[in-house]
Amino acid sequence: MEEEQLKAPAIVFPRGEERLESAFRTAHDLLSRRAPKEALEVIEPALEAEPGNRSLRVMRAWAYYMRAQLGKAVDELTELVDEDPSDTWARHTLGRALERQSRHREALPHLRLAAAMSGDVEHEVDVLRVERVVEGL
Repeated sequence: MEEEQLKAPAIVFPRGEERLESAFRTAHDLLSRRAPKEALEVIEPALEAEPGNRSLRVMRAWAYYMRAQLGKAVDELTELVDEDPSDTWARHTLGRALERQSRHREALPHLRLAAAMSGDVEHEVDVLRVERVVEGL
């Protein structure tokens, strides 16, 4: 009996005049599949067409974070949080990016706010972890 091999679907990049919506969906799929480099290849041209598109900027921040391009991630996330202080995902990810840069004191207020806004236990665990580091400094 022969075994069938499962293959991942091919990555299809939006081209030409395809809608930004398609770029968002494709980038989200790529990021979900842990392919941030390929996601950025989709996001960057779409942002050139519409630089203020917040959804695509969130995708770009996620890609930067996944690629450990933490300086770029912090810059993008800081702008996103400044524009919308109630964006829990952006605030929490900003805190995590700052933490990964060993900027624990700067990370803590963002992590605390994100935990308070979301009520997410994992966010609270992040706060406790960073508080312990800060207290030990």
